[in-house]
Parts: sequence; structure tokens; C-alpha cells
Amino acid sequence: MFVAAVILSVLLAIGFALASLPKVSAADSMVAELGRLGVSNGLIRLVGALEFLGAAGLVVGLWIGPLGIAAATGLVLLMAGAVIYHLKAHDPAKKTVPSLVLLLLSAITLALRAASL
Repeated sequence: MFVAAVILSVLLAIGFALASLPKVSAADSMVAELGRLGVSNGLIRLVGALEFLGAAGLVVGLWIGPLGIAAATGLVLLMAGAVIYHLKAHDPAKKTVPSLVLLLLSAITLALRAASL
């Protein structure tokens, strides 16, 4: 179970770290897309920073178990918020599903990390 937690943690960390960059840098395309959902510029940067910190927490959490659990919990909450924003904006499934998949993968990572302590 620990091996699965490590693999999923590393893959999620890479994904969230890459996803954080256009948000932190306030890339025009990201600001336009998230602005359409009603997300303010300040919140966009905060989300990007939280994604990056969550990614770092997942990696460091491989050695410090409680930090990995805290990071996975934070990412679950962050992605739950993303799903809510998509649903409130009446986005089609094509735009909502990626956030939902990341929510589920983060929840699985959390469960695996908690079980491996």
C-alpha cells in the first residue's frame, strides 16, 4: 500500500506543481478561464500557491508522514472548491471532470497515506 501511496503522491505532486505555475504567474489564459468561473485575481494566485505548497507537502510527506496527510487533505479541500466553482458556473462535464478526477485522486492518496502510517 505504501508503494501505491508513493507513486500517486509523486504523480499528483508533479501535476499540481505544473498546474500552479500559470496561476501564480497570473497567465492571461488562466485569468480568463478562472475569471469566467467568478474567481478573483487574488484568489487565482492563492490557489496556485496552495497547489504548489500541496505538491511540495506531498513530496516531503514521503519522509514526514503527517505532512503528507496534511498536504493531501488540503488538496482534497482545494479540489472540492474547484468542483463547486465549476458546478456553480454550470460548466459542462468536460470542464468539471478534470477537477473531480483530481479530487478523487487526492482523496485516494489521503486514504493510502493514512493507512500506511
